[in-house]
Amino acid sequence: MHITYLRNLFSLHRAKIVGLLALLLAVQEVSAQGIGYRRRHLEFYDDKPIHYGILFAVPFTRFNIKHNEDFVPKDSAFVIESPTNAAFRMGFVVNAFLNDRFDLRTTPSVSLYERHVKYRYPGGTDLIEKRESTWIEVPLLLKYKSVRRVNSRMYMLAGVTFGVETNVKRNRGGGTGRLDTKSNDFSIDYGVGYEQFFEFFKFAPELRFSHGIANVFQPSKNSAGMGIGKLTTHTVTLYLNFE
Repeated sequence: MHITYLRNLFSLHRAKIVGLLALLLAVQEVSAQGIGYRRRHLEFYDDKPIHYGILFAVPFTRFNIKHNEDFVPKDSAFVIESPTNAAFRMGFVVNAFLNDRFDLRTTPSVSLYERHVKYRYPGGTDLIEKRESTWIEVPLLLKYKSVRRVNSRMYMLAGVTFGVETNVKRNRGGGTGRLDTKSNDFSIDYGVGYEQFFEFFKFAPELRFSHGIANVFQPSKNSAGMGIGKLTTHTVTLYLNFE
């Protein structure tokens, strides 16, 4: 009698445990389904032909230096180099929709640069030429977009940029003994970015590389440019785009 009672008792607990496990599995499945759901923000964003925005960026820039034939026999400096310096950029974003994969994009901006040319002389003496300048830069870029996954997608872009220096001083360089550079530049750009859609805006961090193809060196008769044959710009920029 007692054995039968114990068996019934264990059977009752077994039924309760099985029922509890089934309930827990059902709750877990419902919770998983709830976590998996994500609201799609700005669902009809790509239906508009043109989008506008603002950008803030941190460029890291320097000169690429090519020496001329007078560097070794005539220039007293044994090293001429350009260290990388951080700068600041802000501007606007104009993005034109072409199709589901491609956009046409421009980001006109104002950049505050400080590029250096460093001369090393025998005996441990160093001289640094600073080129502080404000540039207006207008790129023209083709943007390739991946498939949007709920609220995010990747993209790549490539194009060209034309830049003009705005604070040019008259008679800069020349006979003053300072390095002189030209007031316009042309570069090839390419980069990658990530778009994250929020309820009221789209945030897109981007990494862009810029290689100047124009020689910005202005020949002069002073010693600062004696061993230099060509200067081109090189910039790596971290963008924060808000559209």
